[in-house]
Amino acid sequence: MGLLTFGLNITLDGCVDHQEGIADDETHAFFTRLMDESGAMLWGRVTYEMMESAWPAVARGDQEAPPAMQEWAAKLEAKPKYVVSTTRTDFPWTNSHHVTGDLREGVQKLKDATPAGVLLGSGNLATELDRLDLIDEYRMLLQPRIAGHGPTLFQGGLPGARRLELLSAKPMRNGVVAVHYRRAD
Repeated sequence: MGLLTFGLNITLDGCVDHQEGIADDETHAFFTRLMDESGAMLWGRVTYEMMESAWPAVARGDQEAPPAMQEWAAKLEAKPKYVVSTTRTDFPWTNSHHVTGDLREGVQKLKDATPAGVLLGSGNLATELDRLDLIDEYRMLLQPRIAGHGPTLFQGGLPGARRLELLSAKPMRNGVVAVHYRRAD
């Protein structure tokens, strides 16, 4: 069984708005490594649609982008992508699959079928999956910013505190700190 790893950018005040993070070669390389280490991606509909609106064009070369972003886009194009949605059923982007039925059962089945693990990249979906005790690890890029707005991580709340074990914390040249935690409870 593979691990479900939640990876995301987060500011010091907990904001997970994708526009608030530093998007440079170093941060793209971090997320490319995470994706390389994972067997599949898992998103909610909103994140899927945001990603679908940008990355396929970069992968095809229709949109100019720096080399790190081109590498990310090409690898993302090939990676299996799973989407949780109750409002959309058509996912035409290459290698996209719809997770249907019971959320706990569907995601557990995905973890069981993906020995290399699944990389989760949606804040709202992470809240639901954490409530179901399905997230095994957290790989965050702590951004050196205070956004002063939301959305924030676990905005909907959790049933209780989560105890985590720090596996690593590595500062980057751009001031971001890459942290890696595993569930301890």
